[in-house]
Amino acid sequence: MKVYITREIPEEGLTIAQTAAEIEVWPGELPPTREQLAERVRDVDGLLCLLTDAIDGWLLDQAPKLRVVSQLAVGYDNIDVAACTARGIKVGNTPGVLTETTADLAFALLLAAARRLPEGDRVVRNGGWHTWSPLFLAGRDVHHAVLGIIGMGRIGYEVARRASGFQMQVLYADAQPNAQAERDFGARLVTMDALLENSDFVTLHTPLLPATTHLIGERELALMKPTAVLVNTSRGPVVDQRALYKALVEGTIAAAGLDVFEHEPLSANDPLTQLDNVVLLPHIGSASIATRTRMAVIAAENLVAGLRGEPLPCPVN
Repeated sequence: MKVYITREIPEEGLTIAQTAAEIEVWPGELPPTREQLAERVRDVDGLLCLLTDAIDGWLLDQAPKLRVVSQLAVGYDNIDVAACTARGIKVGNTPGVLTETTADLAFALLLAAARRLPEGDRVVRNGGWHTWSPLFLAGRDVHHAVLGIIGMGRIGYEVARRASGFQMQVLYADAQPNAQAERDFGARLVTMDALLENSDFVTLHTPLLPATTHLIGERELALMKPTAVLVNTSRGPVVDQRALYKALVEGTIAAAGLDVFEHEPLSANDPLTQLDNVVLLPHIGSASIATRTRMAVIAAENLVAGLRGEPLPCPVN
């Protein structure tokens, strides 16, 4: 059997994949184009892909032998799961393993935006630090502040755990109550409007669905405190990026920390890059060595199970 892997992954994942198939790995840092990927999947039995790869009906039609698509990510909105299911193709992802690593990054973004760390770094590097001054780069306290978590799933819960160490008051908005977060951290379920109005920091942990696309737009930003900070490590389209830029420029909110964007990679010419009150990261929420290695292992295990006609350890369909 043959497998195509759309990017270089940790060696541990490659080793597992090689136990079941002959593998070929796309060698470039950038993903293959749509046409390049279509050419390479024509005779493969398995595909290990990333969020950057569009796996739709057209591509699947170019791969008549394909029996499993294994995504090295939790999200899978780049995959037409219904089209895969209709063709008898199993789909897997890598849930759970990146929960705490992503929560770490969300809290790091919160701290960096609150205390203006990237601004301070630039000042030092550019020779702008001349003396100590009472108001110089004064930021916002995180301890004892109110944290609003939109989406109290696994990652939201872990962010609440980190907030408890800073003695933050935790509000959350979710379609379902999270009794464990309420019991463990004193989190309080409120409406999203109430959360936006009362939080000093708002962090997003929702999946990307039609209902959550532009969940945070001009109206929602206007509800937030002018001193508030917005953090997004979920998916870029959950936030209306134009509305966010306007809110940051006009002082509707104080700052933002972003690891994801509506269109990735973010262009160096994007207006957000010209603002000092936003921290911008290149979608590295799960980018620790241990977590990326574990993701590769799970993706490879899904791949091998699918090739062998066995149930996937982490199935999507």
